[in-house]
Amino acid sequence: MKLLTREALLSFQRAPLLSVLSVTTIAFSLFTVGLFGLVAINLREALRGLEERVEIAAYTFRGTPSETIVIATQDIAAFPEVQDVSYVSEEEALRRARSELVEFRDAYRDLQVNPLPASIEVRMKAGYRDAATVGRVAERLRGFGFIDDVRFGREWVQKLDQLRNLTGLVGLVIGLAFAAVAVVIIGVTIRLTILQRAREISIMRLVGATNWFIRGPFLLEGALKGLLGGLLSLVLCYGGYLLFRDSSGGTLSGLVFFGPQQMALIILFGVLLGLCGSMVSVGRHLRHV
Repeated sequence: MKLLTREALLSFQRAPLLSVLSVTTIAFSLFTVGLFGLVAINLREALRGLEERVEIAAYTFRGTPSETIVIATQDIAAFPEVQDVSYVSEEEALRRARSELVEFRDAYRDLQVNPLPASIEVRMKAGYRDAATVGRVAERLRGFGFIDDVRFGREWVQKLDQLRNLTGLVGLVIGLAFAAVAVVIIGVTIRLTILQRAREISIMRLVGATNWFIRGPFLLEGALKGLLGGLLSLVLCYGGYLLFRDSSGGTLSGLVFFGPQQMALIILFGVLLGLCGSMVSVGRHLRHV
């Protein structure tokens, strides 16, 4: 292991410019992916507060017996997607309208007959607040005979979801493009190192060295470059995170950064990029030796 480490570190000295280029390319590849990842994470955090307000309102026919309502709410609460269920009587609905709809307060003040129906309000669990799931639950509620109408407003959340998915897709495509460039540059760096040591590798083959013994230092070199690139990309992402947070004048003070697991994945991805570039280059050379 000491031999592998020593040979891998010597490779940085033999081609310092290309080594720096390899590390920088990996860093900027992961930095691009990381920025889009930060946007997606913070957009998700912003949506989470709004998603908690997503609910389904199932309006009941007038005169529905209270026993029927109680049994139905118990059945609905047992749905795996449902977080909680509450019943809003006609009187409660009118009281809410008078307090929340200020512009119609006068219209609701002198009513002789309450025009607002009672309803069952259903809140969804986290992870089940997408439009498709809410739509399926709404259809199940329509199956109850005493339900007159079911409504839920998810169109605006669906548009935000589409924006988030589009952002993630664009980030993935750009990141993969940069990753491909990083693999090529790492491969070129390793290739030049191999050419410099071509005679040494030939001698090692003559004395019986296995392909994996020869590959070892080059693979470790690629992994080290990927590790350094991953760490550098996190530094760049954190710098961008601080820049956006501080330049917002406090409006973006709630921004969040990657968690430990997400940072570990970015570094691991950098190591894999380095290994891929090394394996491709070394394998191509050994096939022709």
